[in-house]
Amino acid sequence: MKTIFIHGSGHKSTSWNETISYMEDNRDILCPDLSAILNGKETCYKNLYSSFKEYCNNNDGQINLCGISLGGILALHYTLDFPDKVKSLVLIGTPHKIPRVIFGIQNIIFRLLPRSMFENMAFNKKDTFILGNSMRALDFSDSINSIKCPTLLICGKKDSANIKSAYYFHQNIQNAKLEIIENTGHVVNEENPLLLAQILNKYYNETK
Repeated sequence: MKTIFIHGSGHKSTSWNETISYMEDNRDILCPDLSAILNGKETCYKNLYSSFKEYCNNNDGQINLCGISLGGILALHYTLDFPDKVKSLVLIGTPHKIPRVIFGIQNIIFRLLPRSMFENMAFNKKDTFILGNSMRALDFSDSINSIKCPTLLICGKKDSANIKSAYYFHQNIQNAKLEIIENTGHVVNEENPLLLAQILNKYYNETK
């Protein structure tokens, strides 16, 4: 069974490398680059989700999904659309709806950043804005209680933008488990990769 790790918009697939190196069985872990799976299509959420859906559907049998931030949104969306396809779901620093105030502040900061700062991010400066603006209306609040697969919620304690969503998921997804990681911010897979891998190893062993 394949396990798919999905990165966020601020990073590339390589952001998972250290975490994956600590996984007990990493032979079946896939780590797609979100910009690559778009295959040249415009970088908007509709196209990105369509490409991600195709990527997942091309894997035979059930899959495990593990996403952070934007990757978590894609994993959540796919799980809601294809509940029988997803064996387990892990959401890391993932919002249940787009926080408009925080999103607006982030946009202001991004506008001030030089284009060179986006070289290590999933998308260039122009595409980052296009994608972000296409996600403004996303809200999964009324849908997540339909999730039945084993679900693990992970959030850094310092991730003030997403910790409320972690608790919201925990309250509204049946039998979901919640792990709050101390002294860690949003980018858990880079800030605390060893502990993240230990949590994931334990979880996947429990859900086999």
